[in-house]
Amino acid sequence: MTARSTTGEQTSHARPPAGERGTGRLYGVGLGPGDPSLMTVRAVRIIAEADVIAYHSARHGRSIARSIAAEHLRPDHIEEPLVYPVTTGTTDHPGGYQGAMDEFYAESAARLAAHLDAGRTVAVLAEGDPLFYGSYMHMHKRLADRYPTEVIPGVTSVSAAAARLGTPLVEGEEVLTILPGTLPEEELTARLASADSAVVMKLGRTFPTVRRAVERAGRLADARYVERATMSGERTGALAETDPESVPYFSVAVLPSRVAARAVPGAHDEPFGEADGDGEADGGGGGGESGGGSGESGGEVVVVGTGPAGPLWLTPETRGALAAAQDLVGYTTYLDRVPVRPGQRRHGSDNKVESERAEFALDLARRGRRVAVVSGGDPGVFAMATAVLEAASADPYRDVPVRVLPGVTAANAAAARVGAPLGHDYAVLSLSDRLKPWEVIAERLRAAAGADLVLALYNPGSASRTWQVGKARELLLEHRAPDTPVVLGRDVGGPEENVRIVRLADLDPAQVDMRTILLVGSSRTVTARRGENGDETVVWTPRRYPENSESPGSPASPGSPASPGSPGSPGSPGN
Repeated sequence: MTARSTTGEQTSHARPPAGERGTGRLYGVGLGPGDPSLMTVRAVRIIAEADVIAYHSARHGRSIARSIAAEHLRPDHIEEPLVYPVTTGTTDHPGGYQGAMDEFYAESAARLAAHLDAGRTVAVLAEGDPLFYGSYMHMHKRLADRYPTEVIPGVTSVSAAAARLGTPLVEGEEVLTILPGTLPEEELTARLASADSAVVMKLGRTFPTVRRAVERAGRLADARYVERATMSGERTGALAETDPESVPYFSVAVLPSRVAARAVPGAHDEPFGEADGDGEADGGGGGGESGGGSGESGGEVVVVGTGPAGPLWLTPETRGALAAAQDLVGYTTYLDRVPVRPGQRRHGSDNKVESERAEFALDLARRGRRVAVVSGGDPGVFAMATAVLEAASADPYRDVPVRVLPGVTAANAAAARVGAPLGHDYAVLSLSDRLKPWEVIAERLRAAAGADLVLALYNPGSASRTWQVGKARELLLEHRAPDTPVVLGRDVGGPEENVRIVRLADLDPAQVDMRTILLVGSSRTVTARRGENGDETVVWTPRRYPENSESPGSPASPGSPASPGSPGSPGSPGN
């Protein structure tokens, strides 16, 4: 046979008998999504030149891969149909489904190896791309280290589905997530909730689970369905309107780019209520399912949070809410943690205008906007959830849908950095007297200390509040031993993170600001040295009190197993 070379000359491709050619070459040939005209030129050339054409099929013997390449097969091709022994998880094989498949792949690889050892060129056909959820990869893993191998890429079903829908998959800085429908429903839901855009493959029997996951993630309204893209029998439509009984394996669910859906002409950052000064820090944040809300206008407010720092602390629901929002409202410091997305408006403000910020967000939602109110940490801990719910419980906002979702708190983040100081009962207090009198704070400090609770102290100090930490230390020393461990966590998870452990008696107010949280141990809180050189200090509070423990509030005896003064504590020699 002949083929035209790149120079236009006729080049002979006649080959000597297989036995005279040495070791054969293995090709994984991507055929594209189904339309033969979407095969690459190289794929066609490799098929034409191969000695052996291998392809997978179910027990009925019909191979989609072979049908795509059929017009390029020669009568003298040696065909190797690789017939799956099972196509579901049901089998009587002693090793179960996986055992049956492993045995099948080993036998198939051995059959192809026999051809390669005889000097024959073997082309394994694969729908789509050979290394993208393809069966070829099982041959590749077993043979590529033993024989010369080349993979010919192909157009994937993902690209074909997007082309058929005429809908962008990703735009700008969006991230495309590709998932198998065989994942557990909870895992699918979490990943879809956090995705900018997504494609779910391997539907068929998994379709009801996938549909529920898409709906729970708040994406059913914009989800699309594509079946047999570019092939005979192609079908597209809304995922919500697809009959589960009609869905074949060769179909995908597509959650397209959100950019067009939330695009706002002239969208840009729109600060409001800018003011100088230091206020009580938003202590938290939460997440939200994406979606348009349940109100008649389609608008809603979701109070979301960034955790103590950046993207690593976000929950999947938080990611989804931030991606779905048309408007982001929040303290500028927290808004800066959220990536800029095309089509979103950002409304930044100072941290002293919680009520105004809440009403502004609710007004946007009344006009049909999907609004994310951004906090840090958890939205219900000294943060925006209270302000939003307070405003939403009065006219004219009673009918505006509001959701609050949890986030990682500053207390939990700081505690995790040193171990488990919050392992037993603890109390959470704010030292800011901007919204409540100091007398109330002092009374609650005494009560919590007298109950021998570990304390998480938020908003301990700021540029205009410099004395509260010193006063709190004096009150706590009435109930705590001087050696009681105190964790100072500043900017946990951020670029300026600094976590230290000091004695209560040595707590220096000058080292505390609004970005710091304090965790004050109880009489039972333990510190210990770990590591080969003893250079790691951990802190934990035991979950059990000994039967002969002293009364709550009284300092533990020095040297007792849980005593702050025991070896390894901040007050012991060597610190």
